[in-house]
Amino acid sequence: MNQSSHQPSFAFIASSWVALFVGFISYLIGLFNAQMQLNERGYYFTVLVYGLFAAVSVQKSVRDRLEGIPVTAIYYGLSWLSVILAVLLLGVGLFNASLAPSEKGFYGMSFVLALFGAIAVQKNTRDMQAMTSRVHETEFLPISENAGAKPQDD
Repeated sequence: MNQSSHQPSFAFIASSWVALFVGFISYLIGLFNAQMQLNERGYYFTVLVYGLFAAVSVQKSVRDRLEGIPVTAIYYGLSWLSVILAVLLLGVGLFNASLAPSEKGFYGMSFVLALFGAIAVQKNTRDMQAMTSRVHETEFLPISENAGAKPQDD
């Protein structure tokens, strides 16, 4: 497939990392300050980490397919299923939680922000890696066979 040759801008890279950290850290601060049992905190933390991993996995498998890198159908399907399950697990947990609606919204929004940040950071990392490998490939272009030959005396 045709690969994009655009390197992400510094602003997009920085905003992606900020989105990931703001979503992740705010979610964790919310869990730390929450009036809930430790097992509930563990549940919400596990859902966040599972969701982040699943989002990165989906981004990677989608990008691999676009670039012609083989991805098995089962891995591709499990990646998407994992993202859907993480979102559903968070939704069911928040629906059944005895939290104020504003707290439920806070957890939902910080979760989504963290997932978006993880996807964007993975995309930027992949784009920068592709740019770096293209630069390294051009440094080692093959030299023609006669380039190093000594001139012959007439």
